[in-house]
Amino acid sequence: MISFNRVANELDLSGFDAIIFTSKQAVVYANELNSQWKQKLILAVGKATAKEALRLGANSVYNPTEFYGEELANDILVKFRDKKIVYLRPAVVAFDSISLLQKAGVDAKEIIIYETKCIEYKDRELERSSIVIFTSPSTIKCFFNSFKWDETFKAIVIGKTTLKELDSNIKAFVADEPTIDSCIKKAQNIENI
Repeated sequence: MISFNRVANELDLSGFDAIIFTSKQAVVYANELNSQWKQKLILAVGKATAKEALRLGANSVYNPTEFYGEELANDILVKFRDKKIVYLRPAVVAFDSISLLQKAGVDAKEIIIYETKCIEYKDRELERSSIVIFTSPSTIKCFFNSFKWDETFKAIVIGKTTLKELDSNIKAFVADEPTIDSCIKKAQNIENI
């Protein structure tokens, strides 16, 4: 439902101790822009994000037990308050963690390095009783740009933040873990729920 486009052409990481990543895509683009990111403390939301950071050579990765930006912000306030932090982020985010951190006195900045865009599907319809997986609030927005919800559809969402973006009359199931694999497993077992 979405495509990614890097918008930054350079990335200066001097002066920062830690980097917040909330997506695999941000890690990939940081790696393209400046290999120094690997030497910083990585604060990663989600297993897939942490795994990508480690795969690309990160030396130190912290991954909160809960997989949401708000949870990471709370962890930073307790464990990393003394760090100079930069959030390498998409143009649109679901939770404004930087404002929360700055209000609490943490030296935190943000740099937009990529954007997401909707992929349009014209003249396509989904079959009745389709199972639709939403992996972010952006995928919900993009889905409804191209499709209408049918009462026979079932929704699987990757997590609580994404769930909040769905209309309350849509019955949705939350994946057991915030990963695409977990969403797929939930979809495969939806008849047993």
